[in-house]
Amino acid sequence: MQASRHVALMIENLVRQNNSSGRTTVLGLPTGSSPVHLYRELVRRHRDGGLDFSRVVTFNLDEYYPMPPDDPHSYHRWMHETFFDQVNIPRQNIHIPDGTTPLDEVEDACIRYEQLIRRHGGIDLLILGIGRTGHIGFNEPGSTRTSRMRKVTLDPVTRRDAAGDFFGEENVPHQALTMGVGTLLEAKKIVIMAFGDHKSPIVQKAVECPSTDSIAASFLQQHPDATFMLDEPAAAYLTAYRRPWAIGPVQWTARQIRRAVIWLALEVRKALLKLSDDDFRKHELYELLREHGPAEVLGRRVFEEMMATICTHPAGTEAQDVLIFSPHPDDDVISMGGTLARLVEQGHKVHIAYMTSGNIAVFDHDAWRFTDFAVEFNRLFGVDEAATDQVKARVQAFLRSKKPAQPDSEDLLRIKGLIRTTEARAAALACGVPPEQLEFMDLRFYRTGTIAKAPIYPQDIADIVSLLERVQPAQIYVAGEMSDPHGTHRICADAVFQAVRLVRAKGMDFEVWLYRGAWEEWEPHVIERVVPLCPEDLERKKMAIFRHQSQKDRAMFPGGVDCREFWQRAEDRNQATARLYDQLGLPEFYALEGFVQWRAVEAT
Repeated sequence: MQASRHVALMIENLVRQNNSSGRTTVLGLPTGSSPVHLYRELVRRHRDGGLDFSRVVTFNLDEYYPMPPDDPHSYHRWMHETFFDQVNIPRQNIHIPDGTTPLDEVEDACIRYEQLIRRHGGIDLLILGIGRTGHIGFNEPGSTRTSRMRKVTLDPVTRRDAAGDFFGEENVPHQALTMGVGTLLEAKKIVIMAFGDHKSPIVQKAVECPSTDSIAASFLQQHPDATFMLDEPAAAYLTAYRRPWAIGPVQWTARQIRRAVIWLALEVRKALLKLSDDDFRKHELYELLREHGPAEVLGRRVFEEMMATICTHPAGTEAQDVLIFSPHPDDDVISMGGTLARLVEQGHKVHIAYMTSGNIAVFDHDAWRFTDFAVEFNRLFGVDEAATDQVKARVQAFLRSKKPAQPDSEDLLRIKGLIRTTEARAAALACGVPPEQLEFMDLRFYRTGTIAKAPIYPQDIADIVSLLERVQPAQIYVAGEMSDPHGTHRICADAVFQAVRLVRAKGMDFEVWLYRGAWEEWEPHVIERVVPLCPEDLERKKMAIFRHQSQKDRAMFPGGVDCREFWQRAEDRNQATARLYDQLGLPEFYALEGFVQWRAVEAT
């Protein structure tokens, strides 16, 4: 990611400058999903570019409490595995709050931690993430501007967001040790990183609303050198992004015109063709009206652009091969199940590539049930039972002794992967795709057995290239939903894009379309294609989603605060897109699935 590379370059420049002057560099470091790519980039710069960390001193922001340092979920272990063990920071220069400090010694330990920071001259560069409660470090709502390092109680939202890492909210610690807001604000320079659509509401509050104890990150407004480093989805609610014309002059590109006119139509609750000059004048769009108006021309322009997005034959009228990449075994039907079924009905040969096993998202009780089923199945049909009984004994013994948040055994992961595989086959068949047109890639980066994923492997890219060369598709579909809270969608998309560039360099060419639907929907001004769904189409899509029984009723990792089942989210989103088109004065449909075309030039 460009943002992570930019922050890595900032750190590199600071470290090299201080090294050349014989000075120490003091860094404040976070954990979580946001800085993962930053740490990988710093490791790469150390390994390939000779970046020397021997004069660097680090102070981590926080740690769960109580938490042994060797626990798989401790920030101490995470930092060493992710970063410290791969660079040359001296061990004595690494400082992480001690989650094993006796309760009656916590206050003194926190005071000593802050004194140690001051003895090193303070933090030169502090890197932060931001939680959905607005916390920085673990400074939850109610943390004051002057708060110091201390033991805190975690907000329920924070614990819910961490539930995936601990395989259940009930396993997440209730408390943590954290630097205080006052401690953080003493850093000389601060960079806060936030990525993904799910961060956009809290980013907007932290940046644009008055500073308040209820949003600790809002106090960064008072720091003389604090920078928010955001991707486009995380910036989506900021006025500078959502309504830039309200701040200053705008370069009126085609996309910006479409964004402004659609925003205005929804704001004044008028169809595109009913907008008036006064509507533009009253909503700070004088410049747009003057340069590209009048209102009738602008409304007609955007109306025709949006009409052109409606597509009943998404792959054309001639039969051809279409390849759908699904990061998890259910993303295809959740996000584009209606279009998938439509492609099959219109005579196209649809291939689906399931990029990961999805095995960590299966509950233990489902694995236990299927293990029982396998044994009883063999007994019923007189199959040799010995081997199955041995597997059952191993799996159920492991499950009986399994500790909260303990990663699964290899046997259990294989069983859970098989559950997801058979569900994917059933769901694809419900859309008309036979098993022989399915690819179960099981990419290597996912095979950690935990939420944390490894970097993409070169062989993963090679496998995608091989699949593209074998299928020779006229179209491919890729999950463009980067707000997947666990990062798998983003990694899979990046892997496909790298593979596409490689095969295009060899002369292959095909359309690349991006779908969404599990966590977010495309903004209307960026939509380039919508496929209409009638009630029967949407029902068929829901039936395909229902085939993923292990994800129904309650998914292991629902993502964020939206605990509805995925079929409910998909149905609501598709119908909401149809309502939006109707509000703009476009043809009325029961439901719509939206897509955006990926272009390599725009993505570089």
